[in-house]
Amino acid sequence: MQNVTPMLARKDDRDREPSWSFPGGVVGFASYWFALAIPFVLYGANTLFFFLYTWPLFLALLPVSVLIGIGTSVVLRSHLLLTLVVTLAMVICLFWLLFSFLSGW
Repeated sequence: MQNVTPMLARKDDRDREPSWSFPGGVVGFASYWFALAIPFVLYGANTLFFFLYTWPLFLALLPVSVLIGIGTSVVLRSHLLLTLVVTLAMVICLFWLLFSFLSGW
């Protein structure tokens, strides 16, 4: 008697659509630069003096933003528009949280 379990498992694997993480990483990277530009638009060139002392903290948000984009893309199964909106909102909230925490000191 032959075992048919491996054949059934292979059939299920063929039906699944792969979730790609590269578009999520690109969305996270672009969201980082967009969120970094928002303080410059709101406060002008004086933001450079603020970033002079705090740039390591904001630079640390770059890999976090890329990971947020990848995670969002995997969870939403590569729905690119929804991934873009959710990632952008989360990264902007992270920047706002860090910016308001540091500027409140």
